[in-house]
Amino acid sequence: MTPAPTTLFLARHGETVWHAENRYAGISDIDLTARGVEQAYGLGAWASGAGLDAIVTSPLSRARRTAEPAARATGLEAVVEPDLVEVDFGIAEGRTLGELEASHPLEVEAFRGDPTGHPLPAGEDPTAAAARGAAALRRLADTHQGGRVLTVAHNTLFRLVLCRLLGIPEADYRRVFPGLRNCAVTELRVSAGEVSLMSYNVPTP
Repeated sequence: MTPAPTTLFLARHGETVWHAENRYAGISDIDLTARGVEQAYGLGAWASGAGLDAIVTSPLSRARRTAEPAARATGLEAVVEPDLVEVDFGIAEGRTLGELEASHPLEVEAFRGDPTGHPLPAGEDPTAAAARGAAALRRLADTHQGGRVLTVAHNTLFRLVLCRLLGIPEADYRRVFPGLRNCAVTELRVSAGEVSLMSYNVPTP
């Protein structure tokens, strides 16, 4: 008998101060803006009717705070998964790409051409981030077989993970998935180890 498929909902956290200015926020623990808090409440409203069985978040406070309204709306405890932390952007942390380009033009040019082959200096290997994030989602699918799980994490990590799970070259993550809206929901179905994309980047109320 084929096991029931698991549904994974991927949501990027709410807006932060750095994201409002288009600054790289990787492992830096940055707070939500007032708008980000509103977006989190919108995600909570969506979660109240989503029939969730579990909520899992990145360890960073912007993701945990985003998950709080969903946890209250559903009565579920938000569980932290360390492997869902955002990619470390190295010397780009807290800076815009334009600022970085002024000081490291060759590195930025190489990154734009091949972001996985030439990651930002002193940052995490994007393929390693894709591997850890994809493994975390597969563990969740196995643990919650047949269930519906909301995961709250990060823009770059999720885009790399989508490429890894869907068989898309990770070097194309910036082109194929230009960005996730804050608190929008992407739905994956995991059945017998196979991953299908059911919807992408759908705004919540």
